[in-house]
Amino acid sequence: MGKFVMSRRTDGEFQFHLKAGNGQVILSSEGYTSRSGCENGIESVRRNAPDNSMYERLEAVDGRPYFNLKAPNGQVIGTSQMYGSREARDNGIESVKLNAPEAGTEDLT
Repeated sequence: MGKFVMSRRTDGEFQFHLKAGNGQVILSSEGYTSRSGCENGIESVRRNAPDNSMYERLEAVDGRPYFNLKAPNGQVIGTSQMYGSREARDNGIESVKLNAPEAGTEDLT
């Protein structure tokens, strides 16, 4: 089972990572100025993760695939790591869909 890990950046902002059951980070958030903003971001991932249309499949300048998970308003709520292939990226999306809705939260702040 996956989990969200909420932490603070060196600049004081809050951030979360969604980790798969094996501990691998499968989605990372932007920085939030408040704990409540970060918690709202986690809830948005839980709600939107099952919907395939919320995923933006992209390629970095160097050609490596990655994805963004977006909220219904179009705002990015999480970004994946860079993958070695489109198939690996698509597997990452499936992992977010599987893990996010029921994932607990570990607060390291």
